Amino acid sequence: MSLNSLLFFLFAVGAIATGIVMITRKNAVTSAVFLIAHFFCLSALYLSLQAQLLALLQILVYAGAIMVLVVFVIMLLNLGAEEKASETLNIRGLLGITVAGVLGVQLLAVFMARPSGHNELPPIATSNGTVEALGRALFTDYIFPFEAISLLLLAAIIGAVLLAKRHLEQVEAPKNISTDDISVQHQLSDKPVH
Repeated sequence: MSLNSLLFFLFAVGAIATGIVMITRKNAVTSAVFLIAHFFCLSALYLSLQAQLLALLQILVYAGAIMVLVVFVIMLLNLGAEEKASETLNIRGLLGITVAGVLGVQLLAVFMARPSGHNELPPIATSNGTVEALGRALFTDYIFPFEAISLLLLAAIIGAVLLAKRHLEQVEAPKNISTDDISVQHQLSDKPVH
């Protein structure tokens, strides 16, 4: 087994472990810290697959910007102490244990199998993960889907602005009541109902 394969399996186990720990923690800040560790493990997996740009974007976008947003949301929610829920073994727990057992058997079968040599990266993989190769593929072979997604995002932004503008107009409309309308409403409310 080569060093690249060993590092891949090491970071894959790290990604699985940090993902499991992240979803099992009751404290939201602890979960956020393990999510950051999970993003770093994914970035290392991208590096082991010679995708340098994706590894860099994983750290910059997810571990940087998205996690700052998640931490701000956690701080704004002002989460208090949680009540402990008594949980017994039910059908969901039994199903979870069964699925975990099947996954464990499959992972054991993969690690015990003889290597076939088909998991080695081709020599061209070192140049495929660069910014130049990704940009060339994106703006030559995949230019139509790239532009279609940009138009779709532009339409979504325009729709969001129009919906927000309509909501603001509906909120501001009752504020434009004149004094004549108020006096008519006051006179109507003073009349007895028969």
